[in-house]
Amino acid sequence: MTVKEVKKSRAKQTFSNLFIILVVALMVLPFWTTFNELLTRIVLNFGLFKPLERLIVPYEVGLVRTIISFFGIETAPGTVAIVKNGVNSGTYIAWNCIGWQSFVILLISFKAGLAGNFTRFSLLQVMVLGLLGTFLINIFRISLALILLFYFGRMPFIIFHDYTTVFLSILWLFFFWWFSYKFVLEEREGKLAKSAIINYNLL
Repeated sequence: MTVKEVKKSRAKQTFSNLFIILVVALMVLPFWTTFNELLTRIVLNFGLFKPLERLIVPYEVGLVRTIISFFGIETAPGTVAIVKNGVNSGTYIAWNCIGWQSFVILLISFKAGLAGNFTRFSLLQVMVLGLLGTFLINIFRISLALILLFYFGRMPFIIFHDYTTVFLSILWLFFFWWFSYKFVLEEREGKLAKSAIINYNLL
């Protein structure tokens, strides 16, 4: 087995694990709300929401307000509350809306995805890419939800906010790992070559 084949085999194994995660996620989708409430209760009990509320929420509010302003959407000062025909929608970004759950899923996927014998620099690149990409996906998700609310009303907004976002996170996860294995992660040459020789001799 060549070095290239060893790397391909490990990538295939990781994607098999991620596919299992996808199947399980789809199976438990009806219970997602309950699971989300459980996570929320844990965060509340340990007071972990305070840093999110103080540091992350104001920053995301500013970014989202800027993005949706390009779509002709006016918001109340300092918030993302949409103002349409002089009426305030009362919408706002709470600490539980910023998508911290998707970061939990990402960190869990790191356990399986980074299990190979990769260089430290490529591992660091993947982790930064994953965290930054997940953050941008959440900004996109919140912005799109508010655009739907402004132009199509509350029902499409609720459907997208409560259900579609789960699939969006899963799609991002699969794209992220495909991109990481295709272009970012690099095996340590010495140990990979040794592994390839051992596997070749066993054939």
